[in-house]
Amino acid sequence: MNTLLGNIILISITILDSHLHTPMYFFLSNLSFLDIWYTSSALTPMLTNFISGRNTISFSGCASQMYFSLAMGSTECVLLSMMAYDRYVAICNPLRYPIIMNRRVCVQIAAGSWVTGCLTALVETMSVLSLSLCGNTIINHFTCEILAILKLVCEDTSMAQLVMLVISVLLLPLPMLLICFSYAFILSNILRISSTDGRSKAFSTCAAHLTVVVLFYGTALSMYLKPSAVDSQEIDKFMALVYTGLTPMLNPIIYSLRNKEVKMAVKKLLLRNPFNTILNSIFK
Repeated sequence: MNTLLGNIILISITILDSHLHTPMYFFLSNLSFLDIWYTSSALTPMLTNFISGRNTISFSGCASQMYFSLAMGSTECVLLSMMAYDRYVAICNPLRYPIIMNRRVCVQIAAGSWVTGCLTALVETMSVLSLSLCGNTIINHFTCEILAILKLVCEDTSMAQLVMLVISVLLLPLPMLLICFSYAFILSNILRISSTDGRSKAFSTCAAHLTVVVLFYGTALSMYLKPSAVDSQEIDKFMALVYTGLTPMLNPIIYSLRNKEVKMAVKKLLLRNPFNTILNSIFK
């Protein structure tokens, strides 16, 4: 509930407040929308089964859950790297920032992130679902996680694992490399800023993004690029809960709900609607 509420608030104020119609908040609203779908696809069926007492899921339901979880996770990998590039342009080329990161470019970047995530997820899902499962169809996981499904396959999985490895390399180390290069230039530029306030503001913006990057990429790397000798189902379950539940919940808090611009926008919107004064306590 906290995840949905925080991300819905962020999307709403980004749309309603014209002062937040900037590339950074456009990408943040995309990230929030993505997190809503990400958490819903992974945790909602699990909570439904827990409340109802059922521990089963249909094949189509499992396939859908696997696809949407992979699609949202893959999209976030690309989107986070593009957000690092946005911060690089904003800090290192502030005068050209409105030209470089114009509305058309932002839409193309966001669309490219979504298309990449959805297509790679489709390839991974199809490569696994085309394999035959053994007699035991009990998934040793909270959700239809792709690695847990692979352990139920009773035929050679080398091709599916190769597909996953290639996609994981494309969506994890390569975007991280772009993030590292972006922040290397950003750090170099920040250290040349003479104003203490300017340096503090730049560091604050970067720290928020880097915190999310460490949380998300750290858990994803430990899941999909860990050595084959390291195979702990309990660790996999914990990591899955972190990047499907904890990270989406923390994203709006880390990024924006403690941001002065967002707090002012929320307060202005709350003043228009007295029935929402309870939410105002969050931003005091």
